Amino acid sequence: MFETGRWFTPRVNRFGQVTVRSNAYSVPVRFIGRQLRVLLHANDLVVYDGRTEVARHERLSGRGGSRLVLDHYLEALLRKPGAFPGSTPLEQARSAGRFTPVHDRWWAAARAAHGLAAGTRALIEVLLLARHMEHEHVVAGLAAAHRAGALAADAVALEARKVAEGDTGEAPAPARSARQPGGPTTTVTFLSDWKLSHLPPDNRPLPSVAHYDQLLDRHGRTVGREKEGS
Repeated sequence: MFETGRWFTPRVNRFGQVTVRSNAYSVPVRFIGRQLRVLLHANDLVVYDGRTEVARHERLSGRGGSRLVLDHYLEALLRKPGAFPGSTPLEQARSAGRFTPVHDRWWAAARAAHGLAAGTRALIEVLLLARHMEHEHVVAGLAAAHRAGALAADAVALEARKVAEGDTGEAPAPARSARQPGGPTTTVTFLSDWKLSHLPPDNRPLPSVAHYDQLLDRHGRTVGREKEGS
């Protein structure tokens, strides 16, 4: 009935973090330079932008620690993928079990196929899927895409959506086959093909240009009057 937490109003530093009681907590990088409201409880910490909750963390008990969420930095890492390997948010995501060995295997294959920068960007695009899909579905989609040798974020998104919908049959969309080295050929449907096959029917009548004839008649009468006047 009564709020037992304590309010703070720290400013987000250039690393996308707020400091509360000598500990740093991450927030989405779009809030860098902004002053936010922080409600500190005995066990957790909630960050608000106005009345909107933007981050929630388990409270750190010591001093000088940091709790960083990888998702808060994805937009910045998408522009600078070279900062992704070895970053502190990535290591904390591994420790928390959010970045699994399945992620690592798919990432390694993507780097080998597309290069370090492009492969890392593809992985970050996959991580962004977790904002509107369940984490378990994304991991299952990564595993399915890796088995098929599909190293694109849209293929992972489609496989994750199939898992979420419980679709175990073959997709009706046109499929492309991919062969994993040393393994059998597997059929994978890409997201763009799936979208095209699931477009709703277009029942609109064919377009007509008959109403433009009125403009032609009007133009003809205008030209005729000009000739008579001359």
